Amino acid sequence: MTSDLTPSQLLAGLDDDQAAAAQALQGPVAIIAGAGSGKTRTVSHRIAYGIQTGSYAANRVFALTYTNRAAAELRTRLRSLGAQDVAVRTFHSAALTQLQFFWPQLTDSFAPKLVTHKGPLIQEVLEQMGIRATAELKSSLQAEVEYVRYSMKDPEKYQASRPEGSSLGAERFGEFFRAFELLKQKRRIIDWEDALLLCVGMLRDQPRMLAHVQQQYRFFTVDEYQDISPLQQALLETWLGDRQELCVVGDPRQTIYTFAGARSDFLTGFQDRYEKAQVFELNRNYRSSQEVVALANRVSPDAPLEAIRQVSEKPVFKTFKNAGDEALNVVRQINEFLENGVGRGEIAVLARTNAQLVKIEQELKNSSVDYQVRGSGRFFKRPEVVQGAGAIRALQTSEPKEPLFMEVSKIISALGWKSRANKDEKWLALNWFLEVLEELDEPNLDEYLRELDERERSGHEPMRDAVMLATIHGTKGLEFAKVFLIGVNQNYFPIGYAKTEAEIAEEQRLFYVAITRAKDFLQVSSRLDKHPSDFIKRFGSHTPTS
Repeated sequence: MTSDLTPSQLLAGLDDDQAAAAQALQGPVAIIAGAGSGKTRTVSHRIAYGIQTGSYAANRVFALTYTNRAAAELRTRLRSLGAQDVAVRTFHSAALTQLQFFWPQLTDSFAPKLVTHKGPLIQEVLEQMGIRATAELKSSLQAEVEYVRYSMKDPEKYQASRPEGSSLGAERFGEFFRAFELLKQKRRIIDWEDALLLCVGMLRDQPRMLAHVQQQYRFFTVDEYQDISPLQQALLETWLGDRQELCVVGDPRQTIYTFAGARSDFLTGFQDRYEKAQVFELNRNYRSSQEVVALANRVSPDAPLEAIRQVSEKPVFKTFKNAGDEALNVVRQINEFLENGVGRGEIAVLARTNAQLVKIEQELKNSSVDYQVRGSGRFFKRPEVVQGAGAIRALQTSEPKEPLFMEVSKIISALGWKSRANKDEKWLALNWFLEVLEELDEPNLDEYLRELDERERSGHEPMRDAVMLATIHGTKGLEFAKVFLIGVNQNYFPIGYAKTEAEIAEEQRLFYVAITRAKDFLQVSSRLDKHPSDFIKRFGSHTPTS
């Protein structure tokens, strides 16, 4: 299927800056896309335009995203433009696919089994070391392990330079790290970072396999490039070789994952690496009210956004007695919005940490308001989701007798799904298996399972028509008509452990991301029983409310 749109029609819906970027089809290209500037639209139309003009062969285009949700959105956009043959993957999914494809050719055996959760392995290692495995310690160690791997740091050098107050002493951390890696090797299992590392090593060590990949893919597009890690960059450079057919898209103002090894200098230094690079800036904001954009520009004054919508609604700064009072008032306002016809899915309550959302959740329960906690992993722990995923994985042990769609339908039907039923939470959870299958356009079983694993890794759970509760990290790329940003107090936001200039700067970028999720209404609130955030002192006001 090819697009019915002509090249000129593909450009017609873009503004001048977007169209200029979409027509830059050759050589290294960087698109600095501000919040709400139509980034995904520009990228999808650029790819479709390249295909329609004959500059690209659709099956040789490789689009890479940071999250699975972004991949699904781009895939849907491209399909609507007739460019459904373009490969759209996350780095993790692409690496695992190539590893599983080439590994049997190298070893005459299947690739090591992927483990999607480190928690049980970390707990086992800690118990072997005689250390009490608290949830906080396991979470902290997982973050450190992932940081070391994504940053491609030498574990021993990192061990010697770990910051004060780390979860384990330097020697004990080194002991833990070695034991963790050894346990995976003994059990012949890998985690997501291993998939990336092994793919890089395999392709660099095997010229024939690398040539196969490079022959298959020639034109690369990388989304959210400001959040790429050295490990992902190494894989990208391996795929590219000495070619320069690369388009990167991102926004340094929204770099919020340096704690996980991300480095925005790959984006900001793009022209240093590629002297002939073309750089385009998209700074027209089509999302937010003029006053929300003005606030965002105060928070990040470099390359200010231009508000396009002729909508005037000023951000509101409020203070409340304590967390309970804040939750009570926020939920009262949510109920007023709902009574006035605002959809539940158009409302979001954002916080720096999940713990800050607990009282909001309780008040929503008390008010019988349907809500969804995003990024907490609850969806993937639902019994029917665990059982469904297990049953689908069991299909690998035998040759399926029917098409995959029928096999999956039988599994979820056995768990209670019906084609015509009340669409309660259980039904929606089971129906998700079919939605993923349909999005992938007739995948085989291995491709389908990789997608399910990747969605769990990236927290890409289905969105319901419900009030969204989420940390700011969990809403990157999303937008809402009404946004409540709660708990903006010192040591909460910015977070207490952010001490260095670089760490505070990242917290400020996170504040910027939170602000720019709002289309119309934005309320930023703090508590009187805690010190107000420096962000409120610098960018807003705080007048006590009754």
